[in-house]
Amino acid sequence: MERWEGRRSVVNADHSVRGDAVADAGAAGSGLTRALLWLIVAALAVRQVAVVLRQPPDERLLDLETWIGESGVLHVTGSLYDGGRFSGTPFAGLVLKPLAASAQQTLGVAWTFGSLLLVVALGLVAARALPSPVGRRTALLAAPVAISLLMLSLPVRNALHLGQTSILPVLLVLLGWFVVREHRAAGVLVGIAAAFQPVLLLFAVLLWLTGRRQASVSAGAAFALATAAAWAAAPKDSWTYWVHHLAGAGLGERPDSLANQSLHGALLRLGLEGPLEIALFLVIAAAVAVVGLRRAVRYARDGQMLLAVAVTGCVVVAVSPTAWQHQLLWVLLAVVGRVGKRASDRLVWPSVVLLAVTLPGTMLLPNIGALHPLRDNILLLAALGAACLAPFLPRTSPYWQHPVPTDYAKPVAARWRRVPLLPFWRRVRTRPNLLLELLLIRVVYDAYAQVRLAARAGRPLAEEHGRQIHAIEQWLHIDIEHWVNHAVVEIDWLREFFDYYYSTFHFIVPLTILGVLYVRRPADYRWVRSSIGFATLLALVGFWLYPLAPPRLMPGLGFIDTVHGVQDFAKPDYGTLTTVTNQYAAMPSLHFGWSLWCGVVIVMLAPKLWMKALGLLHPIFTIAAIVATANHWVLDAVGGALVVSLGFGLTYLLSGPRRLAADGERGAGETGKAGETGSAGRSGETGSAGETGKSRDAGKSRETGEAEGADGEPGAVDPVETEPASTEAAPVRPAAPALVPEREPAEKLAGT
Repeated sequence: MERWEGRRSVVNADHSVRGDAVADAGAAGSGLTRALLWLIVAALAVRQVAVVLRQPPDERLLDLETWIGESGVLHVTGSLYDGGRFSGTPFAGLVLKPLAASAQQTLGVAWTFGSLLLVVALGLVAARALPSPVGRRTALLAAPVAISLLMLSLPVRNALHLGQTSILPVLLVLLGWFVVREHRAAGVLVGIAAAFQPVLLLFAVLLWLTGRRQASVSAGAAFALATAAAWAAAPKDSWTYWVHHLAGAGLGERPDSLANQSLHGALLRLGLEGPLEIALFLVIAAAVAVVGLRRAVRYARDGQMLLAVAVTGCVVVAVSPTAWQHQLLWVLLAVVGRVGKRASDRLVWPSVVLLAVTLPGTMLLPNIGALHPLRDNILLLAALGAACLAPFLPRTSPYWQHPVPTDYAKPVAARWRRVPLLPFWRRVRTRPNLLLELLLIRVVYDAYAQVRLAARAGRPLAEEHGRQIHAIEQWLHIDIEHWVNHAVVEIDWLREFFDYYYSTFHFIVPLTILGVLYVRRPADYRWVRSSIGFATLLALVGFWLYPLAPPRLMPGLGFIDTVHGVQDFAKPDYGTLTTVTNQYAAMPSLHFGWSLWCGVVIVMLAPKLWMKALGLLHPIFTIAAIVATANHWVLDAVGGALVVSLGFGLTYLLSGPRRLAADGERGAGETGKAGETGSAGRSGETGSAGETGKSRDAGKSRETGEAEGADGEPGAVDPVETEPASTEAAPVRPAAPALVPEREPAEKLAGT
């Protein structure tokens, strides 16, 4: 018994030392990550200041200039609303009036820096208000992440560009809810915020419904006093704002413009007008307010106060007569809600919110007429989703802290020791969320198009590169483009076939393959999607570094452009057929590259021989089309094949072989690993570099087998919380009992 206790004490001491070392390493890693995040915050702040101050004085802080400039409304005697340029409340005019005496240049700089300080304060308060329990790492990283996301968001960028005051009311509300403890003072802050934007009085209603009635009364009283003070100082302006324009409705831009992301603006854009539109707006707004406030009260009682405030703010966005882009910060705050029972679904809601708040609608959805109502109201839809639809989990849910873990696949053994190169890149068995996948594909493709368009070069350089390629092909005796081009032009049906094939199948075939794999083979879908993504990124590097004129844009060589028509070489900008494409993005040819990718994927995955043969026809037809239509050189196709090969190679290097181990193979791999690990050199991936000989025995191999795949791919182990992470982050479907050895007790393993 004494010997057993001694052995156990040694084990506990060993675990303690290892735990402290791992905790120290985790703390160091978290500290480095936090420092990098704060550097990103500083870089974003400098960039925002530079973007604002580099603008010409007449294009900088446009709204602020409209108010306090030399000819601004705050300098003009008479009503603030005579010119229709001022859209704030009379109280906002009363607050801004003293600033009109400041020097214009100095005020612009001070206003920009002051707005950035408000953004920083807003991020700090939001990070502090996260619902508990909050992990140590989250607590350290929340503030810089929140500030970075705020600075990247469209509302903050818009407010900084225009010189708007919309950040201040949001900060006042958050201070009243999460910083000020005294109820009356908290209510006063909410009331002052409502004096800038009257619809924020809904937060006074939320205060009342959540039991903070003293603060609610204080908010109403502060709003009434501020409004009365403005009425006493400017009765004509107050009458114009509150009575003539019904609390400011109709001031500023046209309410049906895309900048107005409220229900009122959406109904006007749909063609509704007059009493019908007003009645419909009031009914829908009342329903959204009731549903949203009930949800906010439920989340507040559940302890998710920041989510309750965010939901109420989204209600404010929807029911306001006008909700301009700089007033939509509430949508970003809704990112704190947790949606989904599975760990793999947890990123869907925050990703959708971040994409909607940081990117324009034209980048999220294609330019298709049927999608215009969605694209034009993307922020409103996000606000309505947060207010009324998103199924946020309560903290009492068993999935709040412990979602259903992701099922990671066990790959087969790799041919090389250092594959995968990044061990945390693991293969997921289940298919990704369809909505998020479509959004990401759309965003990545739009970014690809923008970068390709930006990778422009002058016509002389592109033509010089064209002459280089032509000379190399002549030396290699593969300059067949001119002969093929003219031979096809002579046969009408063949020319029409290749023109259609070049213009159409370039997108249809890859998207069809991705769609079929998404439905039928989700694990392979992720692998092939990564390979085509890497190939496309590498092609962008080629477009940027080596702009190349295709044969149809080479003067004097006699090529015939069968797709775009005859080019007028007398015009210096003849190559710019449209404003949405770069005509010199020819090397490498993604037309051929993507078709080759399709052929390789079909050959690897198609179950029938005839399907494989049919898949090989696509790259053959594509290379014939790009040469026959004079859109690419033969060497462009070689470049396309190169980037696709590199794309497959990078995917293999990062995630291992494509083929996954079946259940039986995985069980056998677990059993046979005891013999492999100690002798074949693969043990270097399982154990540390300092372990040798007997320290890599069969027991050690079995112990690490659950966290690693057959190719040495380790599970995601949290450096701070080491005990549960390896089992929760990388669960393995249990294999047959006869194939999986029983794990030795930890004490026995430590004592061997």
